Amino acid sequence: MLAHHSALVPARPTGHSAPGGLASRRVLGDEWARSGGGRGRSDLGRMCRMAGLGSDLSGDEDHPFHVPVLLAEVLDALGAGGGGNYIDATFGAGGYSAAILRANPASRVLALDRDREAVRAGAALVAGARGRLTLVESRFGEIAEVARAHGFAAVDGAVFDIGVSSMQIDRPERGFSFRQDGPLDMRMSPEGPSAADLVASESPDRLADILRVYGEERHAGRIARAIVAARDKAPIRTTLALQRIVAAAVPPSRDGIDPATRTFQALRIAVNDELGELLAGLVGAASLVAPGGRLAVVTFHSLEDRIVKRFLQGRTAPEPALSRHLPSEASPSRAFTRVAGPIVAGAAELARNPRARSAKLRFGIRGSAALAEDVSALADLVSLPRRGPERRRRK
Repeated sequence: MLAHHSALVPARPTGHSAPGGLASRRVLGDEWARSGGGRGRSDLGRMCRMAGLGSDLSGDEDHPFHVPVLLAEVLDALGAGGGGNYIDATFGAGGYSAAILRANPASRVLALDRDREAVRAGAALVAGARGRLTLVESRFGEIAEVARAHGFAAVDGAVFDIGVSSMQIDRPERGFSFRQDGPLDMRMSPEGPSAADLVASESPDRLADILRVYGEERHAGRIARAIVAARDKAPIRTTLALQRIVAAAVPPSRDGIDPATRTFQALRIAVNDELGELLAGLVGAASLVAPGGRLAVVTFHSLEDRIVKRFLQGRTAPEPALSRHLPSEASPSRAFTRVAGPIVAGAAELARNPRARSAKLRFGIRGSAALAEDVSALADLVSLPRRGPERRRRK
């Protein structure tokens, strides 16, 4: 049974651990949420009206409500029209949460986001939902404990939209993009080292590992050496400074994509432990989805997609090498009885939103079999190579 209250829930205080840390979360209720959390009344009215919520609120139409990628396809994958209890693991600007609530007036949603600014901005939608939406500031790797703490121990569906959001990319002060100059930050939450800290402190070998594994960058070694040479002369503190270093180190791309694109992707993934969070989030979400429920995941690059595909297929443990002369062993029952995807954006959506070109949706329908305990094969996909102190730097 879902929690029957609207709430904005701040992050777990540093130093607290579950379950005590979860119990210590401070719940901010309807009165604060109706104030808009820093948004004006027109924003509140616009968000709620576009979501089909709180129709008595009025506002202007200067800016459209955020529509996430593959929205119709995600709603169909979740079976949202039938109603139920859902988790939006990556709230962002609230597009999926709003659409799920609009799809069926009986549905309720628990939404998570590690970005404090996104949670504050979501106050409008929380207020307009009138008891059907709970929004928590949290990493989605903590989805299982957060869900159980808020009455979502069994749900009809969960959705993830992996990666950086448009609202983060479009703000130069967040440091996710080099289209405009800004501090080299890239953190989705204020805790932990920034990208500037990482490029200032990591060894050439470790920088190359990050670029090669997380960015799939074939010039990883060359870029890493260029970064180290540049930081020896002056600190690398801004996005454009890093972009210029990378662009000078490698040949131009034949497809017109800026040569720094993969470097920025890799650093962002490393700073936020995105792949580790993804694996923990998938395991946690699958433990919450009831038999017959759906788990839907939208990814934007091959690393994420590979992890999601193998997780839904149940290929989470190392596969034994068997002789072709031996009888094959029956595969154990899979946690997801039906898996679909990849589903990609159509021409109409691509014309409206070019960022959707790399989006892929996969979803699975939960069966009654237990989840696999061994996820070591996927853990290997999200990990950097181990390097001993005695290993010499590659020339």
